[in-house]
Amino acid sequence: MVAIDQQLSVIRRGVSEIIPEADLIEKLKLNRPLRVKAGFDPTAPDLHFGHTVLLTKLKQFQDLGHEVLFLIGDFTGMIGDPTGKNVTRKPLTREAVIQNAETYQKQVFKILDPARTTVMFNSSWMGTKTAADLIRLASLSTVARMLERDDFSQRYQQGQSIAIHEFLYPLLQGYDSVAMEADIELGGTDQKFNLLMGRELQRHYGQSPQVVITLPLLEGLDGVHKMSKSLGNYIGIADSPTEMFGKIMSISDELMWRYYELLSDLSLVEIAILRTSATQGTNPRDIKIQLAREMVTRFHSSQAAETAHQDFVNRFQQGLMPEVREQVVLEIPTGGMPLANVLKMAGLVETTSEGLRAIDQGGVRINGEKITDKNFRVQPGTKHTYQVGKRRFADIHLHLQTLKS
Repeated sequence: MVAIDQQLSVIRRGVSEIIPEADLIEKLKLNRPLRVKAGFDPTAPDLHFGHTVLLTKLKQFQDLGHEVLFLIGDFTGMIGDPTGKNVTRKPLTREAVIQNAETYQKQVFKILDPARTTVMFNSSWMGTKTAADLIRLASLSTVARMLERDDFSQRYQQGQSIAIHEFLYPLLQGYDSVAMEADIELGGTDQKFNLLMGRELQRHYGQSPQVVITLPLLEGLDGVHKMSKSLGNYIGIADSPTEMFGKIMSISDELMWRYYELLSDLSLVEIAILRTSATQGTNPRDIKIQLAREMVTRFHSSQAAETAHQDFVNRFQQGLMPEVREQVVLEIPTGGMPLANVLKMAGLVETTSEGLRAIDQGGVRINGEKITDKNFRVQPGTKHTYQVGKRRFADIHLHLQTLKS
């Protein structure tokens, strides 16, 4: 095994918390491959770069000689993780969960080493539980404990409903750690409550509590909100090389460094050298191109990265991707607004009918991704690059509409 100091240097990179680090050191002293767990509920068919923050850290553990337990929450996915939600999530059908899980398995091995990865499904143990088993599991926590979670607490204080099954989710995720005998569990900072529940349940069942490692949530293309398909600010693992390259090139120079730290294989020293070069005259666009090529190579190939790079250069030189675009700020209601209406308000089309036709004909893109759904709605609190045809661009920042008295 790699020396403990070296392992800690790698593990600490880009993480928010290690709870507790003293336990991690004791586990590393065992000088055996540790069982490192990360769970993904297959609630959408594709993974995006936000998910790869965890996957990249898992790969680092593999490179250090540890075993990754990649958990597909096919059972919990039918409940829906309530983390960060202000309303109860609609449960998925069994068929949708299975279909999404199959896609996940194909995508994760673009990063993880199959030889050091054990793919597990929590239905294999949760599906055999009886009603009495679930009641006993539920008895291990209290309503007061559940309301310590920020999102539950806020919903309760605001009079918003919390379904009983949502309280079960942290317990089921925690029990996964018991069933898997995890030494370490990784998750986003928004998962901290659930991850700590795993420690509590392992202690109850006589196991050594797992070490919890939280990682920051990756901001999406807007640089404000966490990357999310529902917000349209994401870069998908399954995006084409050209789309992936173009989306990366659209992020701000400041956000670029965040992506480097959380996603790149470059060392922190190498990233520091790039930062220094940016202050000494190197065009940030050239550094961003290096990041875009690395990511396209990872998820496609070096040849695909070269082709995407040349396509970007050609489009830029032909004036199809100008560096300076019109900046538009609009106010829209809480429930969002149809895309065609936003295009008209921003002056990209003359009428909503023209906007609908452009969408139907495949001539509208948001952050480089083609939108063909005429019913597509955009949400407040987002900032994206909108394109109609080949030459009409605007950076549109959508604010929540304020009520006038």
